[in-house]
Amino acid sequence: MDFHADRTALIPGATQPRPAIGLREAVAVIVGVVIGAGIFKAPSVVAGLSGGVVPMFALWACGGVVSLIGALCYAELTTAYPHAGGDYHYLHRAFGRPVAFLFGWARFSVITTGSIALLGFVFGDYMQQAAPLAFVPAGWGGTAYAVAAIAGLTALNLRGIRTGTGFQTMLTAAEITGLLLIAGAAAAFSGTAPATPAAALAAPGGASMASAGMALVFVLLTYGGWNEAAYISAELRGGPRAMVRALMASIAVITVLYLLVTWAYWTVLGLEGMAASEAVAADLMRAVFGPAGEKIISVLVAVSALTSINATMIVGARTSYAVGLDWQKLGRLAEWHAEKGTPGFALAVQCLAALALVATGATLGSGFKAMVEFTAPVFWLFFLLTGISLFVLRWREPHVARPYRVPLYPLLPLLFCASCAYMLWSSLSYVYSQSLGGLNAAWIGVAVLALGCVLLLLLHMDDQHERQTGSRNASDEPGSRRPPTRPPPTRPEEN
Repeated sequence: MDFHADRTALIPGATQPRPAIGLREAVAVIVGVVIGAGIFKAPSVVAGLSGGVVPMFALWACGGVVSLIGALCYAELTTAYPHAGGDYHYLHRAFGRPVAFLFGWARFSVITTGSIALLGFVFGDYMQQAAPLAFVPAGWGGTAYAVAAIAGLTALNLRGIRTGTGFQTMLTAAEITGLLLIAGAAAAFSGTAPATPAAALAAPGGASMASAGMALVFVLLTYGGWNEAAYISAELRGGPRAMVRALMASIAVITVLYLLVTWAYWTVLGLEGMAASEAVAADLMRAVFGPAGEKIISVLVAVSALTSINATMIVGARTSYAVGLDWQKLGRLAEWHAEKGTPGFALAVQCLAALALVATGATLGSGFKAMVEFTAPVFWLFFLLTGISLFVLRWREPHVARPYRVPLYPLLPLLFCASCAYMLWSSLSYVYSQSLGGLNAAWIGVAVLALGCVLLLLLHMDDQHERQTGSRNASDEPGSRRPPTRPPPTRPEEN
């Protein structure tokens, strides 16, 4: 029995996603999700914590290796269980509906929609610098750009997956071109830059383990997002091998670009200049192009933000679609337009939620950014559980066909889970030391999960009521049987 098809049969208007995404579009989505505004800010923090040039580059290379290990684990999950729900689907099969719902709730309420809203503000702020909107009230130009970007990209994706991924391919190409421009500018500048003394390649004593570990946190955050490939696994043409190639190619492209851009910053500004910079990319472009460089970098950051918004929208709505398959009260989220290849209603709801968060952000200002960032422990908790699900599903469903098996099992999955656990601990340590509105920031993540638990309880009570009502109605008509409101238990042969 097909686990996915069985659930779609229970929801009116729900159909199964069909392969409609090519390898190039898949790579564009993954790269677009990962490369955001982080590469324009994080390198200065990493430079200050790394303790030397060689350790700095080693940390960025290490981030690529850790991401590759995680991608190998996801390659097994995505090829064994291709599903538009991605992580939600794996958590559902491994730990049941309650855990999966809490993940879906956290993703909808903050992780995805909050990211879209924050990226909208990044896009708006930089576009306002490059092309100010004179017809809106002072201070509202960035918000107007954010609203226009979110509404416009949602409308674009509602036209169909081919339209959305086609535009994503163009955005990602523009983003990569911009990063290569930074590297090219540094290469041209390096001919006039003073040579770096060999002694400066590593600071005396290097960095402490604590500072190097904190630097790795920022590196991994900048690499974050490649796991979103799981949400298009059921729609990728070419079968399991195509998903493995998409993940490997994406990680390779991202790692090379990050190393190139870091080299560019170091070449122009030097290690100390990078560490002292508040806007490392802007400082580089100003050094190479003069005042015009600020305009160029504003456009580059705006394009990167727009690229990430569109990619996040594509993968984010698919989690809501999967949630709709599991809960009849949320069944409209599972409406899938077969011809367009999109979860139309889920996209619309995601847009409205993101716009509501934009309104919240316009009211709270930087407090909203902090609120979203302080939910990082929730993200890393579920990321860790997804890694553990690989072990659970191998043990519980040994007969499921696995077109790709992660090499060096169980060593690589253990390394991936260890990196997630470390990031969870690091994010908890950071959040616990912060406050927002006089309250410890750690309560924000707790509040998100607590509200999800309340919603889960209400849905469960409604589910029980529906089953009891259905059972009474069925007893009135001998021989009749009401379809179940939840999927049957997972069996080893289900795939």
